[in-house]
Amino acid sequence: MRIMASDVALCTGGTLVGNDIEASVLSFDSRTIKPGHAFVAIVAQRDGHDFVASAAANGASFAIVSRGRASDALTCIEVDDTTAALALLGRSLREKLSSTLEGRVVGITGSAGKTSVKNLVRAVLQAGFSPVHAADASLNNDIGVPITIANAPDDAAALVVEMGMRGFHEIDRLCGIAQPVIGLVTNVGDAHGERLGGADGIAKAKGELITALPSDGVAILNADDERVRAMRSLTSARVLTFGKSEDADVRYDVTDTDIDGRCTATFSFEGTSISATPMLPGEHMVSNSAAALAVGLACGMKLNIAAKGIGREVLETGRMCWLEALNGLRILDDSYNANEHSMIAALKVIADLPVRTKFAVLGQMAEIADAADAHRRVAEFAIVNNIKLIGLETDLYGVPAMSVEDSLKELSFHHPHVVLVKGSRSARTERIVHELL
Repeated sequence: MRIMASDVALCTGGTLVGNDIEASVLSFDSRTIKPGHAFVAIVAQRDGHDFVASAAANGASFAIVSRGRASDALTCIEVDDTTAALALLGRSLREKLSSTLEGRVVGITGSAGKTSVKNLVRAVLQAGFSPVHAADASLNNDIGVPITIANAPDDAAALVVEMGMRGFHEIDRLCGIAQPVIGLVTNVGDAHGERLGGADGIAKAKGELITALPSDGVAILNADDERVRAMRSLTSARVLTFGKSEDADVRYDVTDTDIDGRCTATFSFEGTSISATPMLPGEHMVSNSAAALAVGLACGMKLNIAAKGIGREVLETGRMCWLEALNGLRILDDSYNANEHSMIAALKVIADLPVRTKFAVLGQMAEIADAADAHRRVAEFAIVNNIKLIGLETDLYGVPAMSVEDSLKELSFHHPHVVLVKGSRSARTERIVHELL
């Protein structure tokens, strides 16, 4: 989007230091800066102000910095708080886009599947509108949401925004920036349950998206999740449900599963049906596809047109991607993140494969309310389905904790046909994937 430095100063209450200049992309990572981009110096675990010079050297047009920290190397906008300023800028740019978006602003939250659903929603909407904008990565917090909005094209016909949270009122705050008209909740699991007092607290926090919808908006709810289904009481907006349940508005039925675990399904809505196959394996991706189709229908698309997007979604590293090692070992790389809900879904994919030797290298699941029971349930599912477990640097799965080196030795000794690699971000299970490749 076209962003003038003077407009940034105006909407954030900042001070323009230097000449007014235009940028087309906003980023908080100086390594991604190219000529014509703008840099935001976020103060977090690392101080973004330490990288303003690097951003300038890479061709940044201007930088948003804290008061008194302007650089002589490029135009700067000095603000009281760069994260707060980013929120103000995001809201201003969202309002600027209102005339082209015409209500096609989708907010997505849930304990698992947010990014996969985001990619499916983008693909579905691209079958009927252009351009459709969504972030290429998991940008779902106070920094990522305004960045997503700022990087939308000026003529965006639809905007898809992923919304994460680690506590109460965070999604409500993100809704204040993105102003979604369509709100989609994938599921309620145990992610961040440690902070919120369990599943009921998580449902309350996720429900903030539905509460924020305007009365002429649409709530897209998972009919197969009791806590999500109950969110219909939070809004006066129209409700569309999706799932395998007989009474779901957008209902799916799996009709075939290929050797990679990819499921073909029939999707039905108001007497019409269509068959489609998402690119990623697992029945949970079929459910995600039904959610995306519901968004397309909410935007006025016909089911057969919306379904053209299923199978064209963008794939992201570390999210249910099949890889092959030089020795022929097949790796299901789902290393980006994990909670109990997504662990079971990923294990089910390899459980259903027609191969003899199956392993799962699992890292610890972080920030869940009852860690011992959750890890035990995951381990029990693996045992029942004849999947050999390796606990990467954790003994919570009831097996001895192994280092990366020991895990690789164990896999080498048993010569499995397939191995799932998965864990929370803090477990860094991608190290196993890199070594196997």
